[in-house]
Amino acid sequence: MEFYLIAVPLVLGFILDSVLGDPLWLPHPIRWFGKAISFFEQRFNSGKNRKIKGTFTTIFLVVITYLAFYYLIEFSKFNKYFYYTLTIIFVFYGLANRSLITEALKVEKKLSREGVEAGRKQVGFIVGRDTSELSENQIRKSVLETLSENLSDGVIAPIFYYAIGGIPLMFVYKMINTLDSMIGYKSDRYKDFGFFAAKLDDLVNFIPARITALLMVIITFSWRGATFILKFGNQHSSPNAGYPEAALAGILNCQFGGANKYHGKWIEKPLIGENDRVVSKKDIYKTALINCLEAFMFVCLVLLLLCFTK
Repeated sequence: MEFYLIAVPLVLGFILDSVLGDPLWLPHPIRWFGKAISFFEQRFNSGKNRKIKGTFTTIFLVVITYLAFYYLIEFSKFNKYFYYTLTIIFVFYGLANRSLITEALKVEKKLSREGVEAGRKQVGFIVGRDTSELSENQIRKSVLETLSENLSDGVIAPIFYYAIGGIPLMFVYKMINTLDSMIGYKSDRYKDFGFFAAKLDDLVNFIPARITALLMVIITFSWRGATFILKFGNQHSSPNAGYPEAALAGILNCQFGGANKYHGKWIEKPLIGENDRVVSKKDIYKTALINCLEAFMFVCLVLLLLCFTK
């Protein structure tokens, strides 16, 4: 019975995400997370001891998230239909593969049909860098980097933590990831207040990022992708993002990294890959397909492991 309590929400929640994505009209827990983070940031990210205040904020929000979801799920078990409904919805909310692919394809559509300026504006919705000076090739490379990195953050990691600790741990991960995306920057404003959140995000993504990279090369039977993981995976400034990027660079035989502007400052990122070729719309579509196949494959692997452990 315990197997079904975990497996059914995972399968049906995954299907819902694959079909619906993230409709803007639906209320979403991540938006609530964002409001909570903003509340604390606006009140505590000033004056002295910003690292301490940022650490307190991160720990407090993580603990509250776990307790809230733990007791909510425990309460829902009074009725199995209510439990399944609630957990299916939360698994759906915890995954972001459909929305990631949809946003990536929107960039390609804008770029192909309306030109570089429209592509720059559209890609600005999914990347943190300044997009105002990106070329057509740089726009597509930004999309590919985002698809590879966020396959880990938005799909593999949430499923990984769901398999370990159910909905509460899945949303603890989502809170940590949201904290990092909002305050985990090295800018003057966030470098102290977001220090602990960024380090915690690095820690929780350590295993999922490597799983993501490994599955990418298994799905595509890419020996070059496997060698690139070993050669370039640790070259990125992030201890995790470089692994799926390296795998994809090997699969597509292209190169990521280089200079990009963040918050008005030029940052020189290490080069990942060897062939600095022009990427095309076919590379976007191929990567979107890889993301879909990997998400499906990982769900199947988790179900298989649950069969033998539950």
